[in-house]
Formats: sequence, C-alpha cells, structure tokens
Amino acid sequence: MQESDMYGGLLPVEAGVGSLSKKERLTQIVRPLVDWFRAGHRDLPWRSDPSPYHVWISEIMLQQTRVEAVIPYYNRFLEKLSDIPALASVDDEELMKLWQGLGYYNRAKNLKAAAIRAVEAYHGNLPGDYNKLLDLPGIGSYTAGAISSIAFGLPYPAVDGNVLRVISRVLASEEDIGQAGIKRKMEEDLKEIMPESCPGDFNQALMELGAMVCIPNGEPHCTECPLAGICLAHRLEKTDRIPYKAPKKPRRIENRTILMIQYQDSYVLQKRPPKGLLANLYEFPNMEGTMSADDITEWMITHGETSFTAEPITESVHIFSHVEWRMSAYRIHLKKIKGNQLDFYNRKEILEQYAVPSAYAAYLKILKDG
Repeated sequence: MQESDMYGGLLPVEAGVGSLSKKERLTQIVRPLVDWFRAGHRDLPWRSDPSPYHVWISEIMLQQTRVEAVIPYYNRFLEKLSDIPALASVDDEELMKLWQGLGYYNRAKNLKAAAIRAVEAYHGNLPGDYNKLLDLPGIGSYTAGAISSIAFGLPYPAVDGNVLRVISRVLASEEDIGQAGIKRKMEEDLKEIMPESCPGDFNQALMELGAMVCIPNGEPHCTECPLAGICLAHRLEKTDRIPYKAPKKPRRIENRTILMIQYQDSYVLQKRPPKGLLANLYEFPNMEGTMSADDITEWMITHGETSFTAEPITESVHIFSHVEWRMSAYRIHLKKIKGNQLDFYNRKEILEQYAVPSAYAAYLKILKDG
C-alpha cells in the first residue's frame, strides 16, 4: 500500500520502473528531486530572498540569458530599482541603460508596464493569484508559475526549456517540445503531482536539474542524476534522441555597414524606430549592405560633412533569433563639423546614460577604449 509523504507525493512503489503509468512515474520524481535540490543547490542571489519582486525580476532576466550573465545585471538592477513603485516610475532611458547587454529589450518594457499596472491595481505589489499574474504584461504561464510557487507557495508548475527536457526524458516522450500544445499538456501533467508543501523547491529543482545535470547541449550527466532510476530515456538509452525539437528555419543573413563617426570626444548616435527590432534604442549609424569607400563618402556628403578621414575597423557578427547581422565597419574622424544633420553625444554620456544594444558590443568596446 502506498502512503503520502511530507512532499505531497507518494513513497517509491515496488513495481518495476517500466510498468509505471505516466502519473505514477511523475509522482516518483518528487521526493528524490526535492531532496537533491535541498542538499546542494546553487547559491543564487534571488534565492536568498525569494520575494515576489525578486523572483519576478530574476525570472524575466533569465529568459534567453545564462545564469552567470544575469547575476551582475540583477544586482545592479535592484540597487537602482529596489521595488515595484521604483520600477514603475523609472525613466525609460535609465531602464534601457540598466538592461543594456541583456538583449530582448521588450522584456524590460513589459517589466515597467506590469509594474505600473501593479501600482494601480495592487498597491505596488504583485498579486498572489496565478490568473491575475497572467494578466500582467510580459508574464506567461512559466513566469506566473515560478512566482506563484517560489514566492507564494502555490502549487503551479513552471515549465521552461529545462523542464521540458527533463520531463520528456523521464517519460521517454518523443513529441516535439517546440509545439505549444506539448508545453500545455506538460503543465497539466505536472499540476497533478505538484507537492503542496514545497512547490517552489520542486519547480526550482526541475530547473536546476535541467541546467546542471540533464543539460541542453552534450551528453547528460546521468550518473549524477537523482532520477536515473526513474528515467525511461536513460533506461532505454534514448537520451541522445530525447527531447525532440523540429529544426528551425534558417536565419536570414543581413550584411550591414556600421559607421563610428567621431569628432573630438563625441560620436554620432541615432535612435531606432519606436517599433520593430531594437525599438527606441540608440545605435551607431548603419546601413544595409557592404558599403565601399565611395559609398561612405557619398553618405557623409549627403549628411552635410565633407572634411573627414575614414578607416576600416573590426568586423563583427551578431545573431538574433531570426536574423544574423554580419557587420563591416568604418571609423570616421571629422576634422570639423560643417552641417547639423548628425547628432553627436559625448563618449562618457554614451557609456553611462544611453542604451546601445549588445549587437554593437565590438564597437562599444572601441568607444570605451578611446
């Protein structure tokens, strides 16, 4: 006879691992997973004080970004914006500068929009209600599940890429994890076995296992896995084929020419359009295609400048989700400014105040080095 344990799951069954139903198999992962997590999880800053605000900020930052890269951004963000009212009232330029380098800038815009809503509707707090969290800008089922479980102790799953991989391998499921319907089905399956006493630990344990053991690239560390005795993909030697994800369409290749136009200690920046890729961020002037020296001369004359020298500088590549920029670049020194068609910004101001996306990291480094 099976009996409930302190985790809200079931004690291990005696039946062979291959004879378990899906729900039984998932139930069996709860106790070893939570024990494993509690015994040796990573010490991360948002785990030391898992308030709703801290969990929310960390989870949004961690989307599409590695943990090691997020930590300094997270600490700097909280130093400047310690609570939801501060986030709601921050100047857009300052917010973008705090986010510079993390990419996917719509995440930051949605953070502020959600903070404004929280100030208006919830007295500057996040609501402790899963469905109300889902109504806030930029919060989907994963983030709502993470906040609900970790900060409020509510039994909702948080299914991201790590969790999709772990559960697919546990169940030896060869369904396409890129399909939205598969994620929804997994959320439903996990909701049935969420431990009511520690849903936050359970969700974090799944994420941690996927990040550290059941890894996305390379061979999983099955000998270190607390679920090795339950995992069907391990038993069937299918971890190299599971999870399955249909190949993405090839990225569009786009050649661009970057112009670093300098006069004394100032450089030209332009602001991108309010919609589309990198909306409202600052950038060095650039054009599609690979410009020749004659093209650059024509461009400068068109913008009112004729007294300059130009030299080619480092080439660079930046990969977005659907497009790849292959950039050639020129550093242009103006001997004097004749026209008024270009906007110059002091080098120190650019580095400290204006958000220039990481697509231009190679050229920001040149600017920083002087």
